[in-house]
Amino acid sequence: MSTDDKRIREFAYQIWESEGRPDGQEHRHWEMARKLAEAEALAPSKPPKATRAASAKPGKPAAKPKAAASLLSPGGKAPPGEKGLPPGGKSSAVKKPRAPRKPAAS
Repeated sequence: MSTDDKRIREFAYQIWESEGRPDGQEHRHWEMARKLAEAEALAPSKPPKATRAASAKPGKPAAKPKAAASLLSPGGKAPPGEKGLPPGGKSSAVKKPRAPRKPAAS
């Protein structure tokens, strides 16, 4: 059995299981699996840039977003209990004003 046939068999089995193991769907599952295996074989061997960037250095901590840093006190640390929020405990995000209410129909 070739590697392609093994991969198709794996896909067909996964499809069969994901559909709740129905009877009488072997041909449809096999065709779906064959198409998936073909698409996989034609796909580029490198993962997309977004995936590579996210998994490039898992040990390095992510940098703080600039917006969050601006909410911190001048020393760069939030006072205890405030978790980076400005005094008053509410976010300073500007909210869109509400539309005026329509008069009630008489």
